[in-house]
Amino acid sequence: MQAPCPNAENKSEAERLLKLAIEKYKEDMPKLSQWMEENIIEGLTVFHFSSEHRRRLRTSNIAERVNQEIRRRTRVARIFPNTVSCERLIWAVVMEISENWIANKAYLNLESN
Repeated sequence: MQAPCPNAENKSEAERLLKLAIEKYKEDMPKLSQWMEENIIEGLTVFHFSSEHRRRLRTSNIAERVNQEIRRRTRVARIFPNTVSCERLIWAVVMEISENWIANKAYLNLESN
């Protein structure tokens, strides 16, 4: 049984955990390891938000809703001719969700800071 993923208290701890994950998967899953090294660091900008906002961002509701919509759309296509076509569909789904968030009620009230 795998241990639960820890939540980092600050950006430096998150960077340390990221380095550990990159090393863990470097041999068995080199593409994943490389992707994490190149992309996840951008996600650590969440540490610029207050702890209250970070808590709401890290809870699974918002992420699960995005993942659910991606799964729904990719199941329809089922088979992609290449990785780029799959990434293009996922990018379009995420952009649509982003536009809905911009147009609708804010999930995070940044005015209160």
